[in-house]
Amino acid sequence: MAEVISVRVKPGSSNGPLVEIGPDGQLTIFVRERAVDGKANDAVVRVLAEHLGVPRSHVKLTAGATARVKRFRIG
Repeated sequence: MAEVISVRVKPGSSNGPLVEIGPDGQLTIFVRERAVDGKANDAVVRVLAEHLGVPRSHVKLTAGATARVKRFRIG
């Protein structure tokens, strides 16, 4: 069964790759890649899949391709 999660992305961060969980449960993903030509989105998919322990093919960007808050379908 697929699950949809929302994450906040911090592209171009020297802290990346890193996943932080806020007090409200919101995931914030820091990646080193800049938001150019979809490189940050690809990096977020890689980091999120590793964090959740699922294959990259199970992580699909469903909304927010150009926004800092993105939704992903897992599964």
